[in-house]
Amino acid sequence: MKRRSQQGYTYIGLLVLVAVTATLSAGLLRTGAVMQRYGAEEALLDAGSELANALRTYALATPPGKNPRPQRMEDLLRDPRFPKMIVRHLRRVPLDPMTGQALWGELLSQSEPGIDAFHSLSDLRAVRTTFKPKYADFVSKRYYREWLFDEGLAQRE
Repeated sequence: MKRRSQQGYTYIGLLVLVAVTATLSAGLLRTGAVMQRYGAEEALLDAGSELANALRTYALATPPGKNPRPQRMEDLLRDPRFPKMIVRHLRRVPLDPMTGQALWGELLSQSEPGIDAFHSLSDLRAVRTTFKPKYADFVSKRYYREWLFDEGLAQRE
């Protein structure tokens, strides 16, 4: 009779072990996803800084009396203001790591025609809450599309 009263304890112990293992695995997957997103945010900051720097060099290369803002992204790849020589402010359009595409949102200038800033087209919510001083404006922004990469950002480097 002793044997009969002990049957099932091993099975219950195994079920508890499986439940604990599943819970730990789910937590690790969640942590891994957040870390992956954090890495993509870092890549977004790098790509955005590259675009901001291109806006800055475009403005610095502007001849007196000309508009210091590019009219389209392609103007950064080959500056149309210098037809006799090739002037590049950007070698290639960087990929937006949040969308996986080389498409960026453009914030158009209110004062004169042209692009003031670029932003991601992602509707995802940002994970990062602390930033280097250069990106201090991003602290209050909840979504990636609110992170504006402009000429002023390049000057803070």
